[in-house]
Amino acid sequence: MPSELEKWYAHRDRPDVVLVDGFHAVKHALRFGADVLVVLATDKPAAMALAHELAPDLAGAFEILAEPVTPAVLAELVSRPHPTGVAALALRPSLDFAALAGRTSPVVLLEDPRHLGNIGAVVRLAAGFGVTGVVTTGVTDPWHPAAIRGSAGLHFATAVGRVDLDSRPAGPVYVLDPDGTDIRDLRFPDDAVLAFGTERHGVSDQLRSVAAQLVAIPMRTGVSSFNLATSVAMALFHWTAARPA
Repeated sequence: MPSELEKWYAHRDRPDVVLVDGFHAVKHALRFGADVLVVLATDKPAAMALAHELAPDLAGAFEILAEPVTPAVLAELVSRPHPTGVAALALRPSLDFAALAGRTSPVVLLEDPRHLGNIGAVVRLAAGFGVTGVVTTGVTDPWHPAAIRGSAGLHFATAVGRVDLDSRPAGPVYVLDPDGTDIRDLRFPDDAVLAFGTERHGVSDQLRSVAAQLVAIPMRTGVSSFNLATSVAMALFHWTAARPA
Protein backbone atom coordinates (compact mmCIF):
# COMPACT_ATOMS: atom_id res chain seq x y z
CA MET A 1 0.00 0.00 0.00
CA PRO A 2 1.54 3.36 -1.01
CA SER A 3 2.46 5.85 1.67
CA GLU A 4 0.82 9.27 1.78
CA LEU A 5 4.04 10.78 0.45
CA GLU A 6 3.97 8.40 -2.51
CA LYS A 7 0.35 9.39 -3.11
CA TRP A 8 1.40 13.05 -3.12
CA TYR A 9 3.95 12.45 -5.86
CA ALA A 10 1.43 10.40 -7.82
CA HIS A 11 -1.35 13.01 -7.68
CA ARG A 12 0.33 16.42 -7.52
CA ASP A 13 0.57 17.06 -11.27
CA ARG A 14 -2.99 16.06 -12.10
CA PRO A 15 -4.99 18.95 -13.61
CA ASP A 16 -8.00 18.08 -11.44
CA VAL A 17 -6.00 18.21 -8.18
CA VAL A 18 -5.38 21.37 -6.13
CA LEU A 19 -3.04 22.22 -3.28
CA VAL A 20 -4.79 23.02 0.01
CA ASP A 21 -2.22 24.73 2.20
CA GLY A 22 -2.50 25.27 5.96
CA PHE A 23 -4.43 23.69 8.82
CA HIS A 24 -7.50 25.92 8.48
CA ALA A 25 -7.71 25.39 4.72
CA VAL A 26 -7.51 21.61 5.15
CA LYS A 27 -10.04 21.83 7.99
CA HIS A 28 -12.58 23.60 5.78
CA ALA A 29 -11.91 21.28 2.86
CA LEU A 30 -12.72 18.28 5.04
CA ARG A 31 -15.70 19.95 6.71
CA PHE A 32 -17.34 20.88 3.43
CA GLY A 33 -16.95 17.54 1.74
CA ALA A 34 -13.82 17.87 -0.39
CA ASP A 35 -12.33 14.67 -1.77
CA VAL A 36 -9.02 14.99 0.09
CA LEU A 37 -6.44 12.62 -1.36
CA VAL A 38 -3.51 13.10 1.01
CA VAL A 39 -2.62 15.19 4.07
CA LEU A 40 0.92 15.89 5.28
CA ALA A 41 1.99 17.46 8.58
CA THR A 42 5.44 18.48 9.78
CA ASP A 43 4.29 18.22 13.40
CA LYS A 44 1.39 15.81 13.67
CA PRO A 45 0.92 16.20 17.46
CA ALA A 46 0.63 19.99 16.99
CA ALA A 47 -1.82 19.49 14.12
CA MET A 48 -3.86 17.14 16.28
CA ALA A 49 -3.86 19.67 19.11
CA LEU A 50 -5.26 22.27 16.70
CA ALA A 51 -7.86 19.79 15.51
CA HIS A 52 -9.03 18.97 19.04
CA GLU A 53 -9.14 22.65 19.95
CA LEU A 54 -10.61 24.19 16.79
CA ALA A 55 -12.24 21.34 14.87
CA PRO A 56 -13.10 18.46 17.21
CA ASP A 57 -15.57 17.19 14.61
CA LEU A 58 -12.60 16.52 12.33
CA ALA A 59 -10.04 15.22 14.83
CA GLY A 60 -10.69 11.64 13.81
CA ALA A 61 -10.20 12.45 10.13
CA PHE A 62 -6.94 14.28 10.85
CA GLU A 63 -5.69 11.35 12.94
CA ILE A 64 -6.34 8.95 10.06
CA LEU A 65 -5.25 11.12 7.13
CA ALA A 66 -2.25 13.14 8.34
CA GLU A 67 1.14 11.61 7.63
CA PRO A 68 4.19 13.10 9.36
CA VAL A 69 6.94 14.53 7.14
CA THR A 70 9.96 16.64 7.91
CA PRO A 71 9.85 20.41 7.29
CA ALA A 72 12.52 19.93 4.61
CA VAL A 73 10.32 17.47 2.72
CA LEU A 74 7.29 19.76 2.88
CA ALA A 75 9.41 22.68 1.68
CA GLU A 76 10.31 20.63 -1.40
CA LEU A 77 6.65 19.94 -2.11
CA VAL A 78 5.12 23.33 -1.28
CA SER A 79 6.77 26.56 -2.43
CA ARG A 80 5.71 28.54 0.65
CA PRO A 81 4.65 26.17 3.42
CA HIS A 82 2.04 27.46 5.83
CA PRO A 83 3.25 28.15 9.39
CA THR A 84 1.02 25.33 10.66
CA GLY A 85 3.04 22.86 8.60
CA VAL A 86 -0.08 21.19 7.19
CA ALA A 87 -0.83 20.71 3.49
CA ALA A 88 -3.09 18.51 1.44
CA LEU A 89 -4.06 17.61 -2.10
CA ALA A 90 -7.74 17.48 -3.01
CA LEU A 91 -9.82 16.97 -6.10
CA ARG A 92 -10.98 20.21 -7.66
CA PRO A 93 -14.78 20.11 -8.03
CA SER A 94 -16.26 21.18 -11.35
CA LEU A 95 -18.49 24.24 -11.43
CA ASP A 96 -22.10 23.13 -10.81
CA PHE A 97 -24.11 25.11 -13.36
CA ALA A 98 -27.32 23.40 -12.23
CA ALA A 99 -26.87 24.84 -8.74
CA LEU A 100 -26.22 28.26 -10.23
CA ALA A 101 -29.40 28.09 -12.30
CA GLY A 102 -31.66 26.99 -9.45
CA ARG A 103 -30.19 29.26 -6.81
CA THR A 104 -31.93 31.15 -4.03
CA SER A 105 -28.98 33.45 -3.27
CA PRO A 106 -26.76 35.66 -5.43
CA VAL A 107 -23.69 34.78 -7.43
CA VAL A 108 -20.65 37.07 -7.30
CA LEU A 109 -19.01 37.70 -10.68
CA LEU A 110 -15.46 39.05 -10.75
CA GLU A 111 -14.43 40.45 -14.11
CA ASP A 112 -10.83 39.51 -14.98
CA PRO A 113 -9.44 39.62 -11.41
CA ARG A 114 -5.66 39.42 -11.12
CA HIS A 115 -4.92 39.51 -7.38
CA LEU A 116 -5.12 35.97 -6.03
CA GLY A 117 -5.49 37.16 -2.45
CA ASN A 118 -8.51 39.21 -3.44
CA ILE A 119 -10.08 36.21 -5.16
CA GLY A 120 -9.57 34.11 -2.03
CA ALA A 121 -10.99 36.83 0.20
CA VAL A 122 -14.09 37.11 -2.01
CA VAL A 123 -14.63 33.34 -1.92
CA ARG A 124 -14.35 33.46 1.87
CA LEU A 125 -16.99 36.20 1.96
CA ALA A 126 -19.28 34.24 -0.34
CA ALA A 127 -19.02 31.18 1.90
CA GLY A 128 -19.59 33.23 5.03
CA PHE A 129 -22.66 35.00 3.67
CA GLY A 130 -24.03 31.76 2.26
CA VAL A 131 -24.34 32.91 -1.33
CA THR A 132 -24.36 30.45 -4.19
CA GLY A 133 -20.88 31.02 -5.51
CA VAL A 134 -18.15 33.05 -7.15
CA VAL A 135 -17.42 33.02 -10.86
CA THR A 136 -14.56 34.81 -12.58
CA THR A 137 -13.73 35.80 -16.13
CA GLY A 138 -10.28 36.21 -17.61
CA VAL A 139 -7.07 34.24 -17.41
CA THR A 140 -6.53 33.93 -13.66
CA ASP A 141 -7.44 30.55 -12.20
CA PRO A 142 -9.67 31.08 -9.14
CA TRP A 143 -8.47 27.69 -7.83
CA HIS A 144 -4.83 28.75 -7.73
CA PRO A 145 -3.21 27.61 -4.44
CA ALA A 146 -2.72 31.24 -3.34
CA ALA A 147 -6.44 31.90 -3.82
CA ILE A 148 -7.33 28.77 -1.85
CA ARG A 149 -5.00 29.89 0.93
CA GLY A 150 -6.67 33.31 0.86
CA SER A 151 -10.09 31.72 1.29
CA ALA A 152 -8.87 29.43 4.11
CA GLY A 153 -10.08 26.48 2.05
CA LEU A 154 -13.65 27.76 1.77
CA HIS A 155 -13.60 27.18 -1.99
CA PHE A 156 -15.16 23.85 -1.04
CA ALA A 157 -18.04 25.56 0.77
CA THR A 158 -19.42 27.36 -2.28
CA ALA A 159 -19.39 27.08 -6.06
CA VAL A 160 -16.22 28.51 -7.62
CA GLY A 161 -15.20 28.52 -11.26
CA ARG A 162 -14.30 30.43 -14.36
CA VAL A 163 -16.79 31.42 -17.08
CA ASP A 164 -16.95 33.59 -20.16
CA LEU A 165 -18.98 36.73 -19.72
CA ASP A 166 -21.38 35.47 -22.39
CA SER A 167 -21.91 32.22 -20.46
CA ARG A 168 -22.42 33.90 -17.08
CA PRO A 169 -25.10 32.51 -14.74
CA ALA A 170 -28.66 33.57 -15.55
CA GLY A 171 -30.25 36.31 -13.49
CA PRO A 172 -30.36 40.10 -13.33
CA VAL A 173 -26.87 41.58 -13.37
CA TYR A 174 -26.15 44.34 -10.85
CA VAL A 175 -22.84 45.96 -11.76
CA LEU A 176 -21.01 47.87 -9.05
CA ASP A 177 -19.93 51.14 -10.63
CA PRO A 178 -19.37 54.68 -9.31
CA ASP A 179 -21.87 56.06 -11.84
CA GLY A 180 -24.70 53.85 -10.60
CA THR A 181 -27.67 54.26 -8.31
CA ASP A 182 -26.84 54.57 -4.62
CA ILE A 183 -26.88 51.06 -3.15
CA ARG A 184 -28.99 52.33 -0.25
CA ASP A 185 -31.84 53.05 -2.64
CA LEU A 186 -32.34 49.53 -3.96
CA ARG A 187 -32.56 45.90 -2.93
CA PHE A 188 -30.79 42.96 -4.58
CA PRO A 189 -33.05 40.04 -5.51
CA ASP A 190 -31.95 36.61 -4.38
CA ASP A 191 -31.12 35.51 -7.93
CA ALA A 192 -28.92 38.53 -8.64
CA VAL A 193 -25.53 38.34 -10.30
CA LEU A 194 -23.45 40.89 -8.38
CA ALA A 195 -20.69 41.91 -10.78
CA PHE A 196 -17.44 43.70 -9.97
CA GLY A 197 -14.88 45.11 -12.38
CA THR A 198 -11.13 44.73 -12.41
CA GLU A 199 -9.01 46.07 -9.59
CA ARG A 200 -7.18 48.47 -11.92
CA HIS A 201 -9.56 49.35 -14.75
CA GLY A 202 -13.01 48.96 -13.24
CA VAL A 203 -15.97 47.69 -15.21
CA SER A 204 -15.64 46.98 -18.93
CA ASP A 205 -18.09 48.33 -21.49
CA GLN A 206 -19.13 44.75 -22.21
CA LEU A 207 -20.06 44.09 -18.59
CA ARG A 208 -21.77 47.46 -18.27
CA SER A 209 -23.84 46.69 -21.37
CA VAL A 210 -25.46 43.61 -19.78
CA ALA A 211 -26.31 45.34 -16.50
CA ALA A 212 -29.88 45.44 -15.32
CA GLN A 213 -28.70 48.14 -12.91
CA LEU A 214 -25.50 50.02 -12.16
CA VAL A 215 -24.98 50.30 -8.41
CA ALA A 216 -22.72 52.70 -6.53
CA ILE A 217 -21.35 52.31 -3.02
CA PRO A 218 -21.07 55.74 -1.33
CA MET A 219 -17.49 56.87 -0.98
CA ARG A 220 -15.81 59.99 0.32
CA THR A 221 -14.79 62.50 -2.35
CA GLY A 222 -11.10 62.22 -3.16
CA VAL A 223 -10.82 58.53 -2.31
CA SER A 224 -10.09 56.61 -5.52
CA SER A 225 -11.70 53.25 -4.78
CA PHE A 226 -12.41 50.51 -2.29
CA ASN A 227 -10.53 47.25 -2.28
CA LEU A 228 -12.33 44.60 -4.34
CA ALA A 229 -13.04 42.29 -1.42
CA THR A 230 -14.25 45.23 0.66
CA SER A 231 -16.71 46.20 -2.06
CA VAL A 232 -18.00 42.63 -2.27
CA ALA A 233 -18.39 42.53 1.51
CA MET A 234 -20.48 45.71 1.51
CA ALA A 235 -22.67 44.48 -1.33
CA LEU A 236 -23.28 41.09 0.30
CA PHE A 237 -24.03 42.67 3.65
CA HIS A 238 -26.52 44.97 1.91
CA TRP A 239 -28.16 41.92 0.29
CA THR A 240 -28.47 39.94 3.51
CA ALA A 241 -29.52 42.96 5.64
CA ALA A 242 -32.46 43.66 3.32
CA ARG A 243 -33.81 40.10 3.51
CA PRO A 244 -36.71 39.26 5.82
CA ALA A 245 -35.54 38.00 9.20
